[in-house]
Amino acid sequence: MCSPSRAQVDFSSCAACNMFAFTEEPSERAGKADGYCSRILRAQSNRKDGNSEFRLRVEGDPESYHPGSTYRVTLSATSPSYFRGFTVIALREGAEGDKDEDYAGNFQIIDEEETQFMTNCPPAVTESTPRRRTTIQVFWTAPPSGSGCVVLKASIVQKRIIYFQDEGSLTKRMCEKESLYGDATDKPLLDCCACGTAKYRVTFYGNWSEKTHPKDYPRRANHWSAIIGSSHSKNYVLWEYGGFSSEGVKQVAELGSPVKMEEEIRQKGDDVLTVIKMKAQWPAWQPLNVRAAPSAEFSVDRSRHLMSFLTMLGPSPDWNVGLSAEDLCTKECGWAQKVVQDLIPWDAGTDSGFTYESPNKPTSPQDKIRPLTSLDHPQSPFYDPEGGAITPVARVMVERIARKGEQCNIVPDNVDDIVADIAQEEKEEDDTPETCIYSNWSPWSVCSSATCEKGKRMRQRMLKAQLDLSVPCPHTQDFEPCMGPGCSDEDASTCMMSEWINWSPCSMSCGAGIRSRERYVKQFPDDGSICTLPTEETENCVINEECSPSSCLVTEWGEWDVCSATCGLGMKRRERMVQMPPADGSICGAEVLEVEKCMMPECHTIPCMLTPWSDWSDCSVTCGKGLRTRQRMLKSPVELGECTEELEQVEKCMLPECPIDCVMSEWTEWSECNKSCGKGHTIRTRMVMLEPQFGGDPCPETIQRKKCKIRKCNRGQGNSDEKKRRKEQREKRRSKQGRTEGTSEHPGCRMRPWSSWTECTKLCGGGIQERLMTVKQRFKTAQLSSCKDRKEIRACNVHPC
Repeated sequence: MCSPSRAQVDFSSCAACNMFAFTEEPSERAGKADGYCSRILRAQSNRKDGNSEFRLRVEGDPESYHPGSTYRVTLSATSPSYFRGFTVIALREGAEGDKDEDYAGNFQIIDEEETQFMTNCPPAVTESTPRRRTTIQVFWTAPPSGSGCVVLKASIVQKRIIYFQDEGSLTKRMCEKESLYGDATDKPLLDCCACGTAKYRVTFYGNWSEKTHPKDYPRRANHWSAIIGSSHSKNYVLWEYGGFSSEGVKQVAELGSPVKMEEEIRQKGDDVLTVIKMKAQWPAWQPLNVRAAPSAEFSVDRSRHLMSFLTMLGPSPDWNVGLSAEDLCTKECGWAQKVVQDLIPWDAGTDSGFTYESPNKPTSPQDKIRPLTSLDHPQSPFYDPEGGAITPVARVMVERIARKGEQCNIVPDNVDDIVADIAQEEKEEDDTPETCIYSNWSPWSVCSSATCEKGKRMRQRMLKAQLDLSVPCPHTQDFEPCMGPGCSDEDASTCMMSEWINWSPCSMSCGAGIRSRERYVKQFPDDGSICTLPTEETENCVINEECSPSSCLVTEWGEWDVCSATCGLGMKRRERMVQMPPADGSICGAEVLEVEKCMMPECHTIPCMLTPWSDWSDCSVTCGKGLRTRQRMLKSPVELGECTEELEQVEKCMLPECPIDCVMSEWTEWSECNKSCGKGHTIRTRMVMLEPQFGGDPCPETIQRKKCKIRKCNRGQGNSDEKKRRKEQREKRRSKQGRTEGTSEHPGCRMRPWSSWTECTKLCGGGIQERLMTVKQRFKTAQLSSCKDRKEIRACNVHPC
C-alpha cells in the first residue's frame, strides 16, 4: 500500500511505488539530492529499454553546447503513445549522480501546471500531476566553461512500465563547444582574483536584415535602439534569464528608450564602474563600408568585472538582444583578451505580441525574461515547425585594448597579450610626474604626407593643473611617423587602392579635350569606415592645336600660390594665360585656373572644454515616430580657438502607435419597399473600409432600415397574391425539371425567372444580397414603364462580428 508521501516522491504516481527496488530514506535526509537521485538512476525494476515511441530532444539538435547558454528541452511521445509520469535529469558524463557536483547545468520550469522540481532530488524535473500527456518542455541552462561532456536522461512512466534509456532516443549527449575566440569566460566567477584594471572596447554588429530573416521583415521602420549597459559588480543585475524586467528594461524593450535604464544604472553608485552607451541604428543593417559598427569603451576592475548591455530589436513587442553579466575576469586571475558571441532575441515578458508589429498587449501578470525559440507561435517571424535553432540577429565583440597597474595572472602572458599592451606600456613609461594633471590625448591628426613617402602625424593634450610649480611638466604634443592613405597594410583605418590604370584617349580628336584614368578599392578599412580616396582622375589634353579654327593656344602653368592656411588643411592655386583665342571667335575651352588641397603642420589648438550632455528631451510626438534632442555648452573661452565639436544631438524616438479610427463607405441608396401594398420596410447599407487599430474609435452600424407604405391593399388582394405566389413557385419547379430557361408573366411582357441570390457582401456585421429578373420579350401593347428589368435587395449576415 502506497503512502501519500511516497506517491509524491516517486514520480508523483502511486503506480510507480512498486517499480523501484529500494526503500524510503529517513525523513531527515529527504530533502537532499545526495543518494536519492543516484537510486533513481540505478532503479532496475520493470525497466524496458530500446523503445522508440518516446524521444528526448534539445531544440536545434545541437551536438555541442555553449557554456551558460539556455536551451529548450522537449520530451515527447509519438501517436498513439502517451505517458503519465516522467523524470528529466542532466549529469556530467561518467558521473554516478551520488554527489551534487555530478549534476550539470540548471533546469527552469516553463509551465508549473505540467512540471516541477522533484522533492527529494532537486536537480531533476518531474510531472506536477499524473495524467495522460504526449509532450512536456523545460529550459536547461548549460554549465560553465570547463564542465566537459553532459548527458541528459529521461525516464517515462506508462501504466506499470518504466522506459529509462542509457542510449537511444531518451538520452542526449552534448559536449562543450570549443571557443573560436580565445579566452571565453565562465558564467560568472563569484569572486575575481585579477589585479589592476583593464580597458575594453565593445562593438555591436547588427546582422538582422531581410536577407537573413525574410519572414515578415518590417521594411518600414526596422532599427536597433540606443544601446545601454555598464560594467558592474556581482551585486547588480541589469537583466537575466528567469528574472523579471525592471522598469528601465521594459522601456528599452517596448519603446527603445534608454533614459530610465541609465537612471537605474547610475543609482547603483559604487556597484557600477562605467556606463556603456551607443547610438541607435536606423535602418537596422547597412554594409560596414557605408556605416561603421557602433562601439564604446569601458573599464573593469576586481570588484566590477561583469559587463551587461541590451538593445531593442524594433519594431517588436518587447524583444531585445544583449549580454548579461559577461565575466571578463578569468579563473587564471587575468583579464580576458577577446569575447565574441552571436546573439538571439529574448522576450522581456512585458508584452504578449508574437509578430514584429503586433498591437500593444501588456502581459499581466508580468512574465519572466526568456529566450525566444522557433516553436513559440506559428505566426512568429522565427517560427520553424522542425524546432531548429534561431539564426542569430547580431554579434557582439568585446576586445581588451589596455591593462593598467600590476598584473597577477597565474598563466604568463602570451604573444597576443604582450602585443595588445605594448602601446599602452610605452605611453605609461613617459615619466609624467603625478603633480601634472592632463586631459586625455586627442585623436591622431591626418598624416602630413598624402603619398607613400614618410610623414608625421600629431596628437595633443591639455595641461589642466600643475600642482607643484617646481616640478616641470612634460610635453603636450606627441608625434609619430606615418604614410599617406592606402600605403600600409597594417593601418586598419585606411583603404588599400590598386595602381592607376593608363590614361584614356583624349576626348577630342582635334584641339583641347579631356582624358581620364581610374583605379579601384582593393580592400576596405577594417574599422568599417568609408573609403574617401578618389577612384578617378581627369586632366586636360590637346591634340593638334592648329587643326581647327576653334582651338586656342595657352601659356605654361605658373607657380603654385602659397597655401591659404598657416596650419592644417588649406587650398592653393596656379594660373596660365590664353596666348591666342580661337580663330572662329568662340570661347577657349582650355583650363586657365587649377586649385588643389594643401596640408600644413597641425594647428596647435587647445581642445574644447564642454559640459556633459543634458538629458534627452521628450519625444516630439505623443504617439508613433518622432525626434528628441539633447544639448551641451562650451566652457572654454572663445579666444582659445574655434571649437568644432557638436553642441546638439538629435535622434529618433518611437512611442506606441497612434490610434486609427474606423473608416466607413457612403450609404447606398434606399432599396425598394419589400411589399407591393400595405406596410413594409426598405434598407440601405454601407461597408467598413478600414478596421480600427491601436485603440481607435469602433465601427458604427452598417445597415439601416425604415418603414415604407406603397398603398392600401384591396380586399381579397392577399388571397390573389398568395395564388399568384403559388403559381410562380409551380412555374419555377417546372423550369428546373424540364427547361433550362423559364419564363414569367408580367403585364405587357414575358420575363425570365429570378436569378439566384448573390453572395453576401460581408461575413458578419450586416451585408447585402441581390437578385435580378430581366425582360425576355416585350409585347407591342406593353407600356415602357410597366415592362422593365427588376432587382431585389435583402440584408444578410446581420449578426455581430
